[in-house]
Amino acid sequence: MKRTCISLFLTLFAVLLVQADELKLWYAQPAVKWVEALPLGNSRLGVMVYGNPAHEELQLNEETVWGGGPHNNNQPNALNALPEVRRLVFEGRNEEAQQMIDEKFRTPQNGMPYQTIGSLMLHFDGHGEYTDYYRDLNISNAVATTRYKIGEVTYTREIFTSFTDNVVIMRLSSDKKGALSFSADYKSPLEHTVKKKEGKLILSGKGQEHEGIPGAIRVETQTLIQAEDGKVAVESDKIIVSNATIATIYISSATNFVNYNDVGGNESKLATAYMKAALKNPYEKAKADHIAYYDHQFSRVKLDLGTSDAAKEQTHLRVKNFRNGKDISLAALMFQYGRYLLISSSQPGGQPANLQGIWNHELLAPWDGKYTININTEMNYWPAEVTNLSETHQPLFQMLKELSRTGSKTAHDMYGCNGWVTHHNTDIWRSCGVVDGAYWGMWPNGGAWLAQHLWEHYLYTGDKKFLKEVYPILKGAADFFLDFLVEHPRYKWMVTCPSNSPEHGPGKSSIIAGCTMDNQIAFDILTRTREACLILGEDDTYAKKLEEMSKRLPPMQIGKYNQLQEWLEDLDDPANDHRHVSHLYGLYPGNQISPYRHPDLFQAVKNSLIYRGDMATGWSIGWKINLWARLLDGNHAYKIINNMLMLVEDGNDDGRTYPNLFDAHPPFQIDGNFGYTAGIAEMLLQSHDGAVHLLPALPDTWRSGSISGLMARGGFEVAVKWDGVQLEQAEIKSRIGGNLRLRSYVPLKGEGLKEAKGENPNPLYTQPDIKAPLVSEKISTPQLPALYRIYEYDVQTEAGKTYRFTRGS
Repeated sequence: MKRTCISLFLTLFAVLLVQADELKLWYAQPAVKWVEALPLGNSRLGVMVYGNPAHEELQLNEETVWGGGPHNNNQPNALNALPEVRRLVFEGRNEEAQQMIDEKFRTPQNGMPYQTIGSLMLHFDGHGEYTDYYRDLNISNAVATTRYKIGEVTYTREIFTSFTDNVVIMRLSSDKKGALSFSADYKSPLEHTVKKKEGKLILSGKGQEHEGIPGAIRVETQTLIQAEDGKVAVESDKIIVSNATIATIYISSATNFVNYNDVGGNESKLATAYMKAALKNPYEKAKADHIAYYDHQFSRVKLDLGTSDAAKEQTHLRVKNFRNGKDISLAALMFQYGRYLLISSSQPGGQPANLQGIWNHELLAPWDGKYTININTEMNYWPAEVTNLSETHQPLFQMLKELSRTGSKTAHDMYGCNGWVTHHNTDIWRSCGVVDGAYWGMWPNGGAWLAQHLWEHYLYTGDKKFLKEVYPILKGAADFFLDFLVEHPRYKWMVTCPSNSPEHGPGKSSIIAGCTMDNQIAFDILTRTREACLILGEDDTYAKKLEEMSKRLPPMQIGKYNQLQEWLEDLDDPANDHRHVSHLYGLYPGNQISPYRHPDLFQAVKNSLIYRGDMATGWSIGWKINLWARLLDGNHAYKIINNMLMLVEDGNDDGRTYPNLFDAHPPFQIDGNFGYTAGIAEMLLQSHDGAVHLLPALPDTWRSGSISGLMARGGFEVAVKWDGVQLEQAEIKSRIGGNLRLRSYVPLKGEGLKEAKGENPNPLYTQPDIKAPLVSEKISTPQLPALYRIYEYDVQTEAGKTYRFTRGS
């Protein structure tokens, strides 16, 4: 055992050395397009760095710069129209129902846009002809560097968005005394003014009016430059630095946003306070503090898949050549990049990562850059718990608290229901009504899906204090379903109506009653709220009410093509490759479908996924990696990874990764990056199905490797090493104690292992009790999956203790 521990330690130490060099995005030329620039962020501030020697651009974002202002988009006419819409749906007149929803359920407001501040531009005379160019983003320390030569002089720029000082800091230097001269000014698409004040250049901007809602956001951005020698002159519209050797740029930005219904803050006072505090911290200490904060989160997880000479290429060329099969470590870089982006866009006290994360260079970003909550926002946070970044979840939890308030009025005004509801989109103002048209927007499940993240956080941490705090949010989401669900006149099941299977319909209309995803989400919110109610010792009568309603939901159904039906009727088209695979929610991110408890449903999901195909939009590919991992097929999951890691370039319509590793829908959506990272974790560790499953979907390509720091439900921190595509050893730290059930494709040996029997007694591993599926009369026998033999063991763990296991014989 001692030799095993030493071996695992040496392996992890080697990973540290490799990652220190390989966890970089680097290029031998400046960015020309925005998707070539490198992203930095501290959750509140975002910067895209182009690295142009002659005309550097630092494109700036502040997370609360949005169009419009406090408002709601509830349509009270919906309440009176609801019975008629339901009648039309139940009579099969779906197109008429959709038309009525468009007329009676919507307002002119479809959500407000996330907006850019603009850019700080740096101009360097005579730097158009350069040599020895290099730029990188080091995701092991969240610092970006640009370096080049003009003649014999080397110029270096180092920039980070400080987590600790809450400003952007850039250090510019030359290796020849007095050789650094440049000017700085702003460009911005906002309505804005620029002035000088107290040695700073100040941009004052205003968020735009949008769809009749006046712009309420005011933003102030301050830039101050210090030079260790030379001269700094601030003019009315620019700063000029002359004959310096080292110059440090500080950028502070803030808005008047306080919360979703309060814009009474003082942006100037706040920006000034950030700047004043930052200037007291010497550069090297500021950099060290920033790195220490970031490293505390980022360094928890190490992934080693091996390396090769292909890893020495520029990053965009690595993506371009990935399908050649020689660059095995690019998959690991992309995994860690997703963690980097989540840390950089979502920290406690801030806003959740939106459709762009925090990076956006437009006033009207694609889909307004807001929160699309019929998959995309949820996907942003799939990596949060499993990749050991639990604190990044906090902004989403805060948004849920706020949505439960605004959504309670939506539930009351539009549906006459208790509880709270939000549809398929929201924004910084926490609007909860129907947007973008009935075909896409008539989906009253956004809140219930988001609420699952609260339950998952509890499962990973066992934190009952947290569960008690968020229980009203869970209960409110369940209360809405208790009131909103209606009996289907034909099937007698309780169903959502009206709704849709996100952005997809069996005909010209998407509007239906009781699609499979709705039923799965309703089951989760009802049964998990019931479980929370019992854990916390709340009202037993209420728990019984939830249980009774959950039993009246439709069962899942296996259709005539041996597929999981998307709708109550068997209408699936096996030739349809639609990007949404919403009816597979029960497999991932849900846990209603198990290969061991429901093999017929498990195989039906697999068939549905095969029918949808392997190519899709970037975020859909991210979901499919997770689904194939849950299907325990690592080789197919890796095939989907290959579809993700294709370079977006002229002539390649299948490109899904931009040169800076941003995911491409196209255009850029950050959810695909997060879905990818969650998918890699799901290939290496699963804990949703009653056990901690080690290496459940390891592809043959990853013949040897190691990962440490992943989290399993129940508070277990996991490190594993494998060789020959088989588990060699595992080290598991129990944070809170309790039964550890291990599942493996190879026998294990180690202290305290006992053969597992019966259900896992750990209450954080309780499994859902779903109905048996209905099977189409058109198939004689449902298909069953071919599964690997598994070995299961139980270990009674103590909080704080680490347990080590090796492959047995």
